[in-house]
Amino acid sequence: MLETTIREHWTEVAYTDYGTDVQFTFAEVAKEIKRLHLFFEDLGIAKTDKIALCERNSSKWAIGYLAALTYGAVVVPILNDFNGEQIVNILAHSDSKLLMCGEGILKKVVGADESLKAQMEQGTPLFDVKADAYAILNLATIGTIPYDMPFAQADVRYFTDNPDDLAMLSYTSGSTGHSKGVMIPYRAIVSNVQFADEKLGMEHCTRLLSLLPMAHMYGFAFEFMYEFCIGTHVHFLTKAPSPTVLLKAFADVKPTIVIAVPLIIEKIVQGRIFPVIQTARMRNLLRIPFVSSIIYGKIRRRLLNVFGGQVYEVIVGGAAFNSDVEDFLRKIHFPYTVGYGMTECAPIICYRDWKTFVKSSCGEAAPRMEVKILSKDPENVPGEIVTRGTNVMLGYYKNPEATAEAIDKDGWLHTGDLGTMDKHGNVFIRGRAKNMLLGANGQNIYPEEIEEKLMGHALIDECVVVQREQKLYGLVYTSDDTLRTHGMTREDFNSHLDQYRRHVNSLLPSFYQLTALEPRNEEFQKTPKRNIKRYLYQ
Repeated sequence: MLETTIREHWTEVAYTDYGTDVQFTFAEVAKEIKRLHLFFEDLGIAKTDKIALCERNSSKWAIGYLAALTYGAVVVPILNDFNGEQIVNILAHSDSKLLMCGEGILKKVVGADESLKAQMEQGTPLFDVKADAYAILNLATIGTIPYDMPFAQADVRYFTDNPDDLAMLSYTSGSTGHSKGVMIPYRAIVSNVQFADEKLGMEHCTRLLSLLPMAHMYGFAFEFMYEFCIGTHVHFLTKAPSPTVLLKAFADVKPTIVIAVPLIIEKIVQGRIFPVIQTARMRNLLRIPFVSSIIYGKIRRRLLNVFGGQVYEVIVGGAAFNSDVEDFLRKIHFPYTVGYGMTECAPIICYRDWKTFVKSSCGEAAPRMEVKILSKDPENVPGEIVTRGTNVMLGYYKNPEATAEAIDKDGWLHTGDLGTMDKHGNVFIRGRAKNMLLGANGQNIYPEEIEEKLMGHALIDECVVVQREQKLYGLVYTSDDTLRTHGMTREDFNSHLDQYRRHVNSLLPSFYQLTALEPRNEEFQKTPKRNIKRYLYQ
C-alpha cells in the first residue's frame, strides 16, 4: 500500500507543517525514508527491533514513523505529554533500540536516565549522547542526514509484512506498574485503513488538518496513515490547538474531513453558537416553525464555515459527547457522526456515516468486526461490550496475564465498557465497567497512577481520583491517629492540600493534572476485600 501510494502521487505534496515553510512531496518522503533506512543499518538495527518516537505531531514525525515501519522495525509511539521518567519506563519496557525525538523530549529523558545525565555532565553535546540501551536521533536532522544516493520511483521497495506480524507497540500508560504495550499487528493497521476507504472514500478526504496526537491510535489511523495511503495532503498543526489557532487553521486549510474529540466541537458550539441563540429575542423567534428553520439553516452554514466551509463530515470519537451539544447538532442537521474504538483495536470498533447515524449511538460494527452485548436483553439491559475480528490486537507485550483477561478463549476482546444494542445493530455506550477515565482530548487516564503519587504523602491514608465535567479531583482521607502521629490538626492538613496538589501535578503529564484535592472526614466505604467502592464517589 505504501509503495503504491508513493509511486502514484510522486510529485504531489504529502505533508505540510501548518504555519511554516516545512513541506514534503511524496518523492521527498520516500527519499528521507531511504536515508533513514541506511542510518538504521549503520546502527545495527535489525528487522523486528523496536524504534520509539516521541514528539509533537509534525511532517518529520510522520516520516520517522514510515521509515521505521517500512524497514520492518516495530514502532513505539510515545505521547510527548509524558514526563521523562514515564518515557524512560516505556523505552525500557519495550526494549527500544532507538529513540527519535526533538530536543525538548531529550532534555526530559536526560533528566530521568542516569547514563545520559552522566554524559551531559561530562560536556557531551546533546545529540551526541547515547543511552546504554538505545541510540538517539534528533528528528530535526531529517532532511540533512548525509547519505547521497540516486533515487527514483523504481527504487521504492519496502519490507513485506505478514498480517499477524507485530507492527506497533502502543502504550496506554507511562507508569511501570500500569504499562500496557498494546501489540498491534499489520492486519489491524491495514483493516483500519481499508475501513476508512470503504466508509469515507477518497472523494471525501482530499485535505486534512491533523489535530490529534499521532501517538494515539485515533489520530494515527485517521489523521495520518489512511490519508497517506490514499494520497491526501495532510497539514500538521504543530502548535497547541487554542481556539484562535484552530479557527484560523480551519479557514486556511479548508479540510474536507475533520477528525475531532468532543471537546473541540463543544467549545465551538457552546462558546460561539449557544450565547447567540439563548437570548430572549432569539428564543422567541425559534418558537415560530418557518422562522426557526431559516435560522437553523443559517447557523448550520455558519458552523460549517467555522471548519473551513468544505467539510463533508465531522467524525467525533475518543470521549463522551455532551448531550445538549449533540441535540443541537441534530436539530440543525449538522454532518457529524460519533465512532467507537479503543487502542486494542487500532482503534475502530463501530461507526456509521452521518447520513444514517442514529443519535446517541456510536454506530454499528465496523467491517471485519463483530460486536455483541453480554446481556440477556441487549436492547434494554446494559452489558459489557465485547468485540472480535481483524482489528483486534495480538495481546499485551510481556503481559500474558492481562492478555488472557482481555481476550477470552473464543477470541472476544472484553472492552470494559457497558452498552446496549438496538435491533439494527447500533451500539449505545451506557457506562464504563473499568476504572479508566477519558480525558477531554481522548487521552486514557488511569486513576491508580495519580493515586499512587498521592499516597506518597505520609499524611494521606486513602484516596480516590474522580472525574467531574472533564476535570480530575483527588478525594483524600487521613485518620485522627495519623494526624496525632505527625502532630497536626485537621485544619493544618486541609490548608496544606493545595501545595501538595501542585507538587503531585509536577510529577504527572498535562492531561493527568488535578484541579483540587478535597478532604474527607471519614474513610471510604470498602468491599469485604478492603477495596474502595469507587462507583460510590464518581
